[in-house]
Amino acid sequence: MAMDIGASKGALKADINVTPLVDVMLVLLIIMMLIAPMLQQGVPVRLPESNYRTEKPDTQEQTVVAIDAANQFYVNALPVQKGDLVSKVQSALEDRKEKVVYLKGDQDAKYSAIMEVMDALRKAQIDNIALITEQKNKGGATGTSGGGQ
Repeated sequence: MAMDIGASKGALKADINVTPLVDVMLVLLIIMMLIAPMLQQGVPVRLPESNYRTEKPDTQEQTVVAIDAANQFYVNALPVQKGDLVSKVQSALEDRKEKVVYLKGDQDAKYSAIMEVMDALRKAQIDNIALITEQKNKGGATGTSGGGQ
């Protein structure tokens, strides 16, 4: 509670009441804390499985090209046209210290679409391309698969 000193009983109060402002800011903070993890999902892609793989990179800090089952292209979870793919990847790599492009191809994507992306990136002098896969289940897999860059 504030005390009015030196003012008459009917005078206007010049103090700012910050309680409603704090209430609104706390609600906005809670909303952002709940929504932020949902925004990091990226493109819904069913990754192929492999026995030999390393840990998936933190895609928040990496340049990721994704191809979904409908052969749509995405750079860092933003949809791009096939013709704009290389320029978007190059602009995304400009401020990165690690010049690696991670390629996520859906299991149902056409192999030719994935190869087109790899060829376009290599034609643009982007040679560090890594393929992201899922770990095969230990009990159900009996074959071996090779990895490549």
